[in-house]
Amino acid sequence: MRINKYIAQSGFCSRRKADEYVLSGVVKVNGKVVDIIGYEIRKKDKVTINDKLIKADKLEYYKFYKPAGYITTKSDEKGRKTIYDIIPKEFHHLNPVGRLDKDSSGLIIMTNDGNLAYELTHPSKKVSKTYLVKVDGKLSDEELNKLTQGIEIEKDKIAYCDWQIIEQTKQDTLFEIILYQGLNRQIRKMFEFLGYNVLNLKRIRHANIELLGLKKGQIKQIKPRQIKELKLYLEKISEDKDA
Repeated sequence: MRINKYIAQSGFCSRRKADEYVLSGVVKVNGKVVDIIGYEIRKKDKVTINDKLIKADKLEYYKFYKPAGYITTKSDEKGRKTIYDIIPKEFHHLNPVGRLDKDSSGLIIMTNDGNLAYELTHPSKKVSKTYLVKVDGKLSDEELNKLTQGIEIEKDKIAYCDWQIIEQTKQDTLFEIILYQGLNRQIRKMFEFLGYNVLNLKRIRHANIELLGLKKGQIKQIKPRQIKELKLYLEKISEDKDA
């Protein structure tokens, strides 16, 4: 196994970041510095980064239905509840892929595959994330166009999305929103800019992985077939980007 894949499989970091560690001279195999990208690791080899032992684990992939009221971290200095307060301890070695803010709910992919997490979240990949979003009002055509064309939610940060109206009343509108960016509280800030409050926000899909079939607070293994499809999807994105 190549050294960057071995390190990524440990959950320490992505393959690309592993290459940076290798080139910087902080990676050792059996006590000797290895600075060659593509170095092959054997079963009995011991790999360290900054003298910390790295062990490639079996890669695991789960999906979790985050309820509102929890933050997406392992601990919090302010004492707020985190998703690890409700995820069973046997899954605490898994890391969330991306985040959902405290007031939002829905799908979070959980894994120890650092390389996959990197591919899913890096801004250059533009991996789709789909949300159901209810806001307190009815947007004009001009306002709807701004969602598509882009809104400067922070200095030099233009946020945009694809959208579809699912249901509408005089009081509120339910949207399906698709993002290809990962800006902090992006959907809420876009609607706030237009003068609307988000009443409910739930992520229902990340790439090809869907929330369907999960109850709030439940964690469930993702089928190997879906992971294979996900990796093929990510490869295609990279190929299209390089074309």
